[in-house]
Amino acid sequence: MFFFVGGIQPKTVTLEETPRLCPACGLYQARLKRVDHYISLFFMPLFRVKKGTPFLQCQSCGSISSESGDVRGPRPGTRGRTCPFCGQSVEPGFHFCPFCGKPL
Repeated sequence: MFFFVGGIQPKTVTLEETPRLCPACGLYQARLKRVDHYISLFFMPLFRVKKGTPFLQCQSCGSISSESGDVRGPRPGTRGRTCPFCGQSVEPGFHFCPFCGKPL
């Protein structure tokens, strides 16, 4: 009797190592990345199933923006307030922004 452990798992791929200007904090710390989904066997990715869309992720403030540099705002359907620094939607009970780490 054999057991195979497999499934589909996401994998973040860095497309460019050259840092770009982060539209949220203004530092050259944003890297172009993409999340692809792979079929994995024993937790090792084998074949890419779905190719994701490229996005910029800042290593300094953690903000995520589109490839063109538009900062993604609050997601529709979420409640709460928005962070004045990065513009992300934050739950009402938070004292610090979970995206950029700044105090609210």
